[in-house]
Amino acid sequence: MTKNQKLLMLIPALWASIFDIFITTFFQNPDYWKGDLSKATEGNPIGAWFMSQHVSGLFIISAFWIVLIGVLGYYLPRKLSKTFLLFCLIAHSYGASTWLSKFTGFWSLIVFILFNTILYVVLDEIINRKQQLQKA
Repeated sequence: MTKNQKLLMLIPALWASIFDIFITTFFQNPDYWKGDLSKATEGNPIGAWFMSQHVSGLFIISAFWIVLIGVLGYYLPRKLSKTFLLFCLIAHSYGASTWLSKFTGFWSLIVFILFNTILYVVLDEIINRKQQLQKA
């Protein structure tokens, strides 16, 4: 697998992760950003713990996680990488969908999941097509 193909594989997981982080940040209680750490709202217990420590906690754990997705997704063997990246895509799609369904309704959630699905399938097809051309 080429470097470009590996980078393409990262896009759906990174996109869903960044969107989940963005929407988590956007929908936090304004009092949280004023320093009332008890107002943090996060379903992931690791993220919730970081958020309960400092208002920058979400950004610290998020930066670490984004780097980890990139490193593991790029350097793991193909099958493990694909499994890990699909897991990240599904987990962050779920995480973001909890915010979307609560604040913007059912249909925005459906559109988000559909977009993520199409993105994954299209990029997977592009990667597979390039691999077949390399073998020919």
